Amino acid sequence: MVFLVGLVAFLSVAMAQKPKPKVYIQSLKNGHFRLIVNKKPFIIKGVVYNPIPIGQNYDYDWWSDENRPWMIDGKLMKEMGVNAVRFYQPGKNPEAVKKVIDDLYKNFGIYTIMGHWLGFWNYPCPFYGDKDFREKIKEEILEMVKLYKDQEGLLFWVLGNENNYSFSGQVNPWSNEEIDKEPDPYKQKILRAKIYYSFVNELAKEIKKIDPNHPVALGNGELIGLDIANQYCPDIDIVACIIYRGKTFGNLFNSLKATFNRPIFLSEFGADSYDAFKNKEDQNMQAYFLECQWQQIYQNLAGNQGAGNCIGGTVFEWSDEWWKHNEYDSSGWVIHDTSAGWSNPSYYFDIQAKDNKNMNEEWFGVVALSEERVDGLNKRIPKKSYYVIKNFWQDMEKGKISFKKSYKKK
Repeated sequence: MVFLVGLVAFLSVAMAQKPKPKVYIQSLKNGHFRLIVNKKPFIIKGVVYNPIPIGQNYDYDWWSDENRPWMIDGKLMKEMGVNAVRFYQPGKNPEAVKKVIDDLYKNFGIYTIMGHWLGFWNYPCPFYGDKDFREKIKEEILEMVKLYKDQEGLLFWVLGNENNYSFSGQVNPWSNEEIDKEPDPYKQKILRAKIYYSFVNELAKEIKKIDPNHPVALGNGELIGLDIANQYCPDIDIVACIIYRGKTFGNLFNSLKATFNRPIFLSEFGADSYDAFKNKEDQNMQAYFLECQWQQIYQNLAGNQGAGNCIGGTVFEWSDEWWKHNEYDSSGWVIHDTSAGWSNPSYYFDIQAKDNKNMNEEWFGVVALSEERVDGLNKRIPKKSYYVIKNFWQDMEKGKISFKKSYKKK
């Protein structure tokens, strides 16, 4: 009888303890966070991946490219130490997308971070206050989750990118009757933030009903609006932040901890390899900036000297994109344009360029593309930053560089 009672008690406890998800966020006693993948801590050492060949633009369906660029890139990525790629949104052919995810994971051990624009670049502009628009986007999101949630190489989901820049009404402006009735521009901004972040949280809740095995991240430009997200996004697991602050992230990690206490994934950061002031390529400066950025990512991992809320990042980007400066002019897609599109004083080495425009959109890759073709693809030429980051990651793994301090599990 005693045996039976004990057996029942054991089975009751066993049944009550649900197995851990495949991928989840672990909170530590000191307030730090870790990403756990298959029961082991995982540091995201990744790149943003969008292998557009010379002569094509963003409309090109590379997912279905018979030359399979991801197989050439995957080999180079593995040699570098990359363990994750970030996609802004899946392609239109689900079987092709599954093939890419499987090939990267099974051949090279590279995980996929899958995103969705949430209709931000739709025409006309996104209307997050409109019920029909929201339902359309929700349908797309949940279909995406159903399609790819069981792919072995999936890491987590990212909702949006820099959609919060629309709150001011200047980038992809949207409104509704409630916002239009508010005369105060500041209050209009707050209303947009509440509407948008409530929608994102609604999506996160629905995703978790379908897929309990992968976290959901909020894609956000800088920390703008996250004080509102803190109130309206309780079901978000990770903040996926887009940051361009030069060689330093400044107070980013501690500021996030105080504003919206979630682990941070640097979903887009980096430096271009063209000096707009000297009008020539400068791979040394790009490599220097990227190494500084990765040092700060590691400093702020759990157990290290910093805030302990960083889980890694995906540098922007894997390969140069020749279409970006003249994106609507096909004649420009075969030219590696050296024109800078905008200004950012944090990249101080070439801020003295004409009109202070120093950000060269076509030169952010850690790998260059050559017009020479090998097996139907533009030849890949790793830049200095490729080797510098590779060496930094290797030195970290060998313990040659350390930012450690003790911590305990919760």
